[in-house]
Amino acid sequence: MEPRGTSWSAPTSPHEPPSDPVCSARGCTHPADFGLLWNNPSLHTPERRKTWLACGDHREHLAQFLGTRGFLREVVAVAQLRA
Repeated sequence: MEPRGTSWSAPTSPHEPPSDPVCSARGCTHPADFGLLWNNPSLHTPERRKTWLACGDHREHLAQFLGTRGFLREVVAVAQLRA
């Protein structure tokens, strides 16, 4: 199962997360419980973080996908993304 990318609707500001986060796993429509913060060191500066979202069923798979490539930096609860 390949990730489909972040499925958030466009935020109203660059720092405001959307109100309806959905899991980034392809074909999944479940609400997201986790944010997987990552970056590609060959493309992004060290402090830059991109975000994939994951439900409980797909958290491990998406984390493994990013971790194998050396991209995963942190996994946080979706509520922490809103803080």
